[in-house]
This record gives sequence, structure tokens and C-alpha cells, in this order.
Amino acid sequence: MSVLYAKNATIRFGGVVAVNDFSFEVNQGEIVALIGPNGAGKTTAFNIITGVYSPTAGDVYFDADNSGNSLKITGLSPDRITKLGMARTFQNIRLFKNLTVLENVLIAKHLRMKSNFLSAAFTFPWARKEERAMQEEALQLLKELKLDSAKDEISSSLPYGMQRRLEIARALATQPRLLLLDEPAAGMNPQETEDLTAFIRSIREKYDLTVFMIEHHMDLVMEISDRIYVLDFGEMIAHGTAEEVQNNPRVMEAYLGVEADA
Repeated sequence: MSVLYAKNATIRFGGVVAVNDFSFEVNQGEIVALIGPNGAGKTTAFNIITGVYSPTAGDVYFDADNSGNSLKITGLSPDRITKLGMARTFQNIRLFKNLTVLENVLIAKHLRMKSNFLSAAFTFPWARKEERAMQEEALQLLKELKLDSAKDEISSSLPYGMQRRLEIARALATQPRLLLLDEPAAGMNPQETEDLTAFIRSIREKYDLTVFMIEHHMDLVMEISDRIYVLDFGEMIAHGTAEEVQNNPRVMEAYLGVEADA
């Protein structure tokens, strides 16, 4: 069953077509990768999906409640899409650098908060109860992701790999059904990348997630992906399993710049 799909998504910036006629689907429980050379349009595609950009043509659909009835999310704001159950990380880590690890996760938890500003300001008992529950849930999440020992540390002081993990923890705090990861292994060494591969697998199972990711580390992509889409100059040039994509002449040409048989 499709959790996310797009029909003929296209976006133009002036005379430049950044993504052209891109159709895809991500099924429940899958790990799907979107790959392609630098400048292929991958992050732009994620920006269309998450409401940062509205497509010039085409639409994006999301099954927000696991009912099988997908909602058209084209034109919705990023915060509304997040509330529907889609969370995202970014190529460049976007933590609140001067806040602690726990505070970063708590900010994300507030997305699901039922009390409003006034009830919190006047400290109604039920609002205080909700705040305590959120704190407990945030601490439990950090424990599950092995970040609890660093809960009081300033996020910018963490090693790079832990900052990546914290960004994913913050995304998980919004209680998503679908997690979008934009180059989660960027800047990681081989051991960190190997650890990340195991981590992504573990959170998919633990939190019953569907994962759609952009990634340049081909070892990670080929090992973890159920299916792969390949973009080049904004157009999809291949789609299939890791083996099918690896052996596709158009993919080889896009990455190597030469014909496969040359």
C-alpha cells in the first residue's frame, strides 16, 4: 500500500526545470532511496514533498492515517505536512545549536501538544501534566536511541555522528509514519556509516516507519534499500532494486559520464 506517491511532479525556477515529470511511490514499511549526481534535483524533490516548494505541475499524495485514502498535500505548508505524520532531516544538520539534547527533542514534541499558549502560561494542572508527560516521552526516546547520557549537553558540542542521530531523534519526536532523510551519512567515516545503516534499520522496525532517503554513499544505499529511484538533470532515468539500478546503463553513464560499453 502506498504511503506516499507523486504524479508528474514538475517545478521550474525561471527558465530552469529543476524537477521534470517525476512520478514515484513509497510503500508502507519500505526503505526507498533517491539517488543521482550532484545537482540532479534530489533535494528539490524532497522540498516539493515536504511543502517547502509548490510544484509548477503535478501533485503529491500522502496516506496520513493509514486508511488507504491518500490526501493530496500539494500546496500545504511544511508544518501542516509534519502534523499529518511526515518528518524530515536535512543535508546540513539543523539542530538548535545552543540548546541541550533534551531541549531539541522537547521542541519537536510540542508539535503534538494539546494545550495552547494561554493554558501553559496560566499553568493549568492538565497543561502541567501534559508537559511532564512530554518530558518523560522525550527522555524515553533519548534512552532508546542511546542519547540519554548526553541529554544535558549542548547539541553543538556533540560529535558529528551523534548530532546526526539527534536530528533523527528530533524527527521521531513528532511521531511520524514517514521519515525523509536527506543525506544522513554526509560527512561520516566508514564506521559511522556502517553504524548509521544498522540504526536506520532498527528505527524502521522499532517505530513501524517507512523511510525515503537521499544518499550519496552507495554502499549504504545498496545494502539497505528495498527500491531505488535515480534522478539526473531533474528527470527519473531508472527505478528498481539495487541490482537492477547498479546494472542500468543510463545510471552508469550519469555517474561516470561515459557510455556503459565505451
